[in-house]
Order: sequence, then structure tokens, then C-alpha cells
Amino acid sequence: MGAHLQPLALRLLALTFPLVAKGFSDETLEKAAKSEGYCSRILRAQGTRREGYNEFSLRVEGDPEFYKPGNSYRVTLSAATPAYFRGFTLIALKEGKEGDKEEDHAGTFQIIDEEETQFMSNCPVAVTESTPRRRTRIQVFWTAPPAGTGCVILKASIVQKRIIYFQDEGSLTKKICEQDLASEGVTDKPILDCCACGTAKYRLTFYGNWSEKTHPKDFPRRTNHWSAIIGSSHSKNYILWEYGGYASEGVKQVAELGSPVKMEEEIRQQSDEVLTVIKAKAQWPAWQPLNVRAAPSAEFSVDRHRHLMSFLTMLGPSPDWNVGLSAEDLCTKDCGWVQKVVQDLIPWDAGTDSGVTYESPNKPTVPQEKIRPLTSLDHPQSPFYDPEGGSIKLVARVVIERIARKGEQCNIVPDNIDDIVADLAPEEKEEDDTPETCIYSNWSPWSACSSSTCEKGKRMRQRMLKAQLDLSVPCPDTQDFQPCMGPGCSDEDGSTCMMSDWITWSPCSVSCGMGTRSRERYVKQFPEDGSMCKVPTEETEKCIVNEECSPSSCLVTEWGEWDECSASCGTGMKRRHRMIKMTPADGSMCKAETTEAEKCMMPECHTIPCLLSPWSEWSDCSVTCGKGMRTRQRMLKSAAELGDCNEELEQAEKCMLPECPIDCELTEWSQWSECNTSCGKGHMIRTRMIKIEPQFGGTACPETVQRTKCRVRKCLRGPGMEKRRWKEAREKRRSEQAKKNIDSEQYPVCRLKPWTAWTECSTLCGGGIQERYMMVKKRSKSTQFTSCKDKKELRACNVHPC
Repeated sequence: MGAHLQPLALRLLALTFPLVAKGFSDETLEKAAKSEGYCSRILRAQGTRREGYNEFSLRVEGDPEFYKPGNSYRVTLSAATPAYFRGFTLIALKEGKEGDKEEDHAGTFQIIDEEETQFMSNCPVAVTESTPRRRTRIQVFWTAPPAGTGCVILKASIVQKRIIYFQDEGSLTKKICEQDLASEGVTDKPILDCCACGTAKYRLTFYGNWSEKTHPKDFPRRTNHWSAIIGSSHSKNYILWEYGGYASEGVKQVAELGSPVKMEEEIRQQSDEVLTVIKAKAQWPAWQPLNVRAAPSAEFSVDRHRHLMSFLTMLGPSPDWNVGLSAEDLCTKDCGWVQKVVQDLIPWDAGTDSGVTYESPNKPTVPQEKIRPLTSLDHPQSPFYDPEGGSIKLVARVVIERIARKGEQCNIVPDNIDDIVADLAPEEKEEDDTPETCIYSNWSPWSACSSSTCEKGKRMRQRMLKAQLDLSVPCPDTQDFQPCMGPGCSDEDGSTCMMSDWITWSPCSVSCGMGTRSRERYVKQFPEDGSMCKVPTEETEKCIVNEECSPSSCLVTEWGEWDECSASCGTGMKRRHRMIKMTPADGSMCKAETTEAEKCMMPECHTIPCLLSPWSEWSDCSVTCGKGMRTRQRMLKSAAELGDCNEELEQAEKCMLPECPIDCELTEWSQWSECNTSCGKGHMIRTRMIKIEPQFGGTACPETVQRTKCRVRKCLRGPGMEKRRWKEAREKRRSEQAKKNIDSEQYPVCRLKPWTAWTECSTLCGGGIQERYMMVKKRSKSTQFTSCKDKKELRACNVHPC
């Protein structure tokens, strides 16, 4: 590999080494490199250490104190804003070892993103950057070594400009020890308690990147989707899922069926350890452009006790494959709340089904295996298989962003501008910030509450944007929402029971035919006046699953929750989905519908006049000569949610440029004629006809007649021979004259009048057309002669812009 392609960390290390390793000459370094290898040079180079240098950090997902042999862990190297790094090295060593020998290294790294990371060419056990550029975060997987290895030291070095920072302690070094066999099966938990104050509110946004374009192998075109997102903010005493752990029944149902029902029940049963249940709708199909469908999102809160968040969603169809985060800590060591988390996700196996392809038949894994990340070497039939063991292409990205903080905060490090701006939530602004350039109607009355019970709902009011005096100044929303409860319910009413939301309906009691299902809710706050709560906490209803219970019927799951209405006002559509659990036993086709749609009504839409920008200039003509098209556009300035705008946003018209040159076209050459003499030297000719005359500067016609010499037998001298030759010439002339007479009868000559004058131009500017004609002067009555027709020519005129 050339020097210009070597990793930046490698090249800068070579530059910096004489500066940081005092007492070594170039010769000494060369000998050391040859004898000890590049890994030793990485580990022995020491940079200047700065006190309190915490811009960079090395973190193992979940911050475990112990590792389980053979388990995989996500390792993240990051820089705090505004710091960054260009290059890095990452290595794992057994405690107390120098790294001189191969056996000094512990565990193995797995590349997640080949565009960001790669293994070092001269030190294959170390990870470095793929390309030198500014970056703030990289991620790799690290698989723990076998039992008996002991403690492992994960060490990183950072390259920033031409300075290399090493740390044998602190934020760039992580010590993790082998878990004691006596504690096998105990869940790893974050060991640090949270010291932050107040609460923080976050928004989770999920961006799927799994499509036929990005993952073409065996991609399931018809049924690809992401299941509904389910998760929670929770304490360290409750773990939803983790690498190396076993999937609960709730995780299993998400992984195999995409059903969040059981998972939500499990979460709510841990009410003391859970602050917020995180839910977001499913996505059918798995990927659509963001301008067609917004990325699903959900909001949640954290506090000092419940400062972790976890979620998962199924990649479907699949045996038991998911993506998600486990125990993501949103509390900082400085007693504050993390501003933003961005994580790229690869799929993981729940260990409950042994299928190897997207649509493998059900094959339960007995006994159940541990949760593990999928790799490119799992099985040759796997859609992620790579015989070279490359990284799996990312299937999703999740962004967790803080949107508000409440209560008194006690972070040690003062707020930066991002912290301050993030807390200016729109709902907390009480003053009217409507610009003077936006003219509105009065607010409409509040709509009815969306909840008819004492559960929390919302109501809406609207106003019309009458005029926008300055298009450069945006106008605020025309809709306003407010929390509410059903009739007879009030926060101030001392006899009111405050109830939780209903837990999702349980599965139907039967898998075929009619059964029952139920749902529950619990009392969040008893009446202040000491009265009893009379509000029901359980509901039961009938349910029908797979009405036809015969060998020709297929088994399907229950219907999922309805998606949100497709319209924000007026009439729209909402959909729900279910999956096929088992095809008919008799081998016939499954006729059950997997998608159901129905109309939904939202508050009445108010018609808002379209606000449009001026028309743009006309584009260039689509051609460089002849006839073409040109277009112009204008922009819609009013927001799309204010209503449909039927005004056209693009116009097209014809345009004419000077005619394109027409080259001469000829027929093929005729056969050579006979020699023009019966003896001695003569010549032969051949001809070709002009099919299209050149026009508008096209290529001129080449020659249409060619002549070549010919030689026949020698001529014999004598009077008899002279008389004979004269007689043959006379007969030949008679034969040619007869042939000409026949041709003239069959193909009479076509006579045309001269060209007329050019007509006036059809337009005064912008490109017009002129015409002229050549009329037939004498037309043959023969029906066989069809080429004798009037002729017409066109040319461009007045091509200057209007």
C-alpha cells in the first residue's frame, strides 16, 4: 500500500515518534520496528498527558464492570463538542501485558462500518480509521476472550492534526474483567449511579435504511416492514434485553411476530423501575423517502433513578432478527443530561428461532440461545453473508435528542448554548410571538376532546392565515393543541380518579375461531376526598381469529394497532396490519388479508389561499436546434398542512431554434455498366441517386457518377470486320433507344415550378417558423409514378428573446 493510502494514525505516528520517544535514534526505531512489529511501536509511544483532558472518551455499551467470555459488546470512541479527531487506534490487551507478542492481545474486534474503520495492515489486531477526515465518533464490536483470560485493558489513541494523545488511564482507557463463574447468568448493569437533578425529556427518531437497494440479496419485496417500536426509560434494576442475555417472552414475541403486546405488559409490570413506556408505529413498507413518510418518533422522560433507555423493533419478515438499544445511559458523569445520541444499528438474533433467511419456516431453537449480533459469516444462505467476513451494512440509525429539562438542575459543567436552546421548548413559550407581517383570522372554538373518558386526550383549534406581507418571514402554525379529559373529568375535581392509559389488548384466547381478549389499566392517583374509585380497571371483549378452522385455512396473527390517520384535517385513511403465522395444511394459497384500511375523520379543514412565489425565468430550450420545450416554475410559500393548493407550479411551452443541419443522403451504387466498346480499350460507369438534398448547412453531396477503364479483345483489321463493327454499333443504338422509350413510358419526367418566396415569420420574437413551397408544374397521370409531389421547406426566424 502506498504512503498516500496509509491510515493517518500510522503516518502521523511515524512523524511524532522521534518527538515522544526520547533517546531513540532512527536506527534504533528501525530495528525496533523490524524486531517487535508495529503493535509494539503503538503501545510504547507515549504522548504528553494533560490534566483533565476529557474531550475524548472510550466507552463499552452499558458500562459493564465484567465481561462474559464469548459475548459481544459495542465499543464507542467519541469526542465531545466542539472537539474532533482525524485518526485513532484501538487495541485490547491482557492486563499487565506489553503487546509484544500475539498472545498478549485479548478478544477480537469486528468492523461495523468499513467507511469509518479498518484493521491495521501492520498490526491486524488493532483498529484504525479507513480515511483521514474529521469525525466525532466511531463504533466497533468487541468479542470477549475465552474463560480464564482475566482482566482486559481497552486502550485508544487519538490523532488530532499533528498531535497524538495517549492515555494509560482515564477516559481513553477502559478496564473490564472476566465475570466470576459464581455469578454466571447475572445481568451486567451500569455500575455508576446517576447524580443529575430534575428530569429531562427526549425525542427518539428511528431512521430505517433497510431496502432492496441497500440490501439486495433475497430482499422480501412484498412483506418487508419494521414492527412497532417498543421500549422504556428505566432504572439499572430492570433490563429489557442485552447481548449475552436470554430473550424474555415479550422480546421473543417482538422478535418472531413483531407483536409488542407482551413486551408492553412486561414493562408495565416493572412500574417502579420504569418512568415512560416508549412506543412508535410500525412501518409498511420498511423504507420510503422522508418526503413521502416521516420517520417514526416517540418522546420519553428520564430522572435520576430511571436514567437508562432501551427499545427494540423487529426487522420483518425474519426468523427472530431485531435492532435496538440496550440500557443507553442518558446521565453524564458531570451530573447533567446527554444532549444528543446518534447510534447506527445492525441486526441481532434473539436466540429463539434457528432460521437463516428472511422467510425461513418456523424452527424453534431448543434450547434457547443467547442474544447476539448477526455477523457476515453466520450461514452461506444468510442475506448478510460475506465469504470474506466483511462488516454487515447498517440497517438503521436512531437519534435521541434532548428537547427539554424540568426542575432544578445540578450539572457541574456550565450549560453551553446547545443546552440552553434545547430547553426552549415551544410549549413553554407563553408570549405571543406572531410576527406583525402575518395576518390571521380569530381562533376557532376548541374542538371536542379526543378522549370520552377520564384518560388524557387533546383538543384542537384553528385559525386562517389571511395574508403574509413579507415572504421572507415565516408565519407560525395555524393549529393549536391542548390537553383535555372527557366530560365530568377534571384535574381540579377532588373526587376524580386519575387513571393510566389502557394497556394494549391481550392476545385472543384462541388461535382459531371466536374467543375473548382483555386489557387493563391502573389507578395513578386516588381521589383527594378519600372516596373510592368506581372507574373500571379491566375490559373484556370478544375476538375472532381465523374464522375458518379447516385444513385449507391459514393461521394469522391478530390485527395490530391502527396507524395514524393519513390526513391532519378532514377525511383520511388509516391502516392496520397482521402477519401470516402458518400457511394452509393442505398446501393451498393463503387468502387471508394482511392489511385492512378504513376511513378516519379529523377536524374540518379550513381553506387557506395559496401563497406562491413569482414565476422563475424560462429555462433554456431542451434542444440545441429545431423544435423543443422550455419550462418555468414557482414555489408554494404556504405550509402544506394548511390545505391542498391546486394552482399549477410548473409551466411548459414549445420553443424553436435554427433548423438542425440535414446532411445529404445517397442511394447505394448501381452495378457497373457494360464496357462501351466491343473490342480494344473502353470504359464502364456506375451511378447513385440523391435521396435527400443537403439543407441548413448540412454535408454536401459527394460524386454520383464513377468511371473506370475496361479492355476487350483486340480489334481485327480489314473491310469485312469494319462493316461488321458498324452494324453491331447500329443495333446497339437501336436497342438503347427502345429501352429509353420504354422507361419514358413507365417513368415520365416530373416538372416543378420554381420555389415561392418565404412566408412571414409566425412570431415576432422567441423563435418562429417560415415556409416556402415548390409546386408540380406537370404531373403524370400514371399511378405508378408517386415521387412527383409538391415540396415544402421550413426555417427558423426571429429567434431573439422576447
